[in-house]
Amino acid sequence: MGTTVSHITRRARYGSTAAVLIAATGVVFPLAASGDNGEQLLRIDHFVRVTSAVPSMTGQPAQIYVREVVKAGTALRASSLADRVVLFIHGAGTPAEVAFDVPHQDYSWMGYLAGAGFDVFSMDTTGYGRSTRPLVMNDPCNLSAAQQATFIPRLLAAPCAPSYPHQLTTIASDWHDINAAVDYVRALRHVDRVSLGAWSLGGPRSAGYAAQHPEKIQKLVLLAPAYNRNAAAAPPVLPANGLPMNTQSRTEFNANWDRQVGCPGQYDRAVSDAVWSEMLASDPVGATWGTGVRRAPQTTTWGWNQAVVARTQTPTLVVAGVHDKQVSPDRVRELYEDLGSSQKVFVDLGCSSHNAMWETNHTLLFQASLEWLAQGTVNGSKEGILHVGY
Repeated sequence: MGTTVSHITRRARYGSTAAVLIAATGVVFPLAASGDNGEQLLRIDHFVRVTSAVPSMTGQPAQIYVREVVKAGTALRASSLADRVVLFIHGAGTPAEVAFDVPHQDYSWMGYLAGAGFDVFSMDTTGYGRSTRPLVMNDPCNLSAAQQATFIPRLLAAPCAPSYPHQLTTIASDWHDINAAVDYVRALRHVDRVSLGAWSLGGPRSAGYAAQHPEKIQKLVLLAPAYNRNAAAAPPVLPANGLPMNTQSRTEFNANWDRQVGCPGQYDRAVSDAVWSEMLASDPVGATWGTGVRRAPQTTTWGWNQAVVARTQTPTLVVAGVHDKQVSPDRVRELYEDLGSSQKVFVDLGCSSHNAMWETNHTLLFQASLEWLAQGTVNGSKEGILHVGY
């Protein structure tokens, strides 16, 4: 489904002098790399062509941004990577490269796994980050009245009616994008299966996809998955009525995080600064709106419910931050209880919020994910509820 448009290494943001040679086959050969915390890591950008399934641009060409992080010298052969290829999928607001590859100290989840010998990828679905953004996202009239008011008079002269009064993307269009990225990575690395890591709304995106294509998925790692036991089995009439997108300012970003702080030293403000800087860099248009915002599409969801989860046999690690006020730990525990797989672990992560991968206990999360991906266990257990970080 997907083919390479281009490969570009990221340099300045990570102080890298990495370069790549693109062979006629599209295979990328690392020529040089620079270090991340003592590890020699390559960061390579891939763009995957897809015929869009987003309602406002169905049938039009689009491209999905895929970032790869891999340790220089890792043997990129199917024999060595059969169970060591991971694809991360983002949640409802933050692009994947921002969520999982924070360029600050040891906070890159992708870098942590790459340093352990995994070939690690992340992807942005349509409307996020460096993937194609539907044109309706460039119109601030497609925001709520409350959000429009924050841009008057600098961006808007007065409140205005939406030019596209529908939710912009759907869980099916996300699954369509994921399938293109999964098939691209499988072909690139000559593996039958990849593992998926996900956060928040990435839960329905990744695990919902895995339920449809278990033959392509090795394992799942789900942080704060947005599970709804009673989600509708079938879609509503599409496109669903509503607003197509939303924005988030730095003030809103800080407030949402701070309301979830439940213990001293839960996170370092320097990490927040690094995340927000990357957020604006991923959205050059949003960065010019007001004092700078990140834009994200509103997504119509359905399908990932109790019946689907009960049939899921993919080995699954689920993690909930005890102070998460966006996806309550109870919802994550319900997912654990409903999973049909006999190989499943629930990690109750102390002193952590919805943003656990950006907080002080992030290394405990990363360690758990590494053990799960490498061995199918956490602290030696293949099944059960574990309390970590208390």
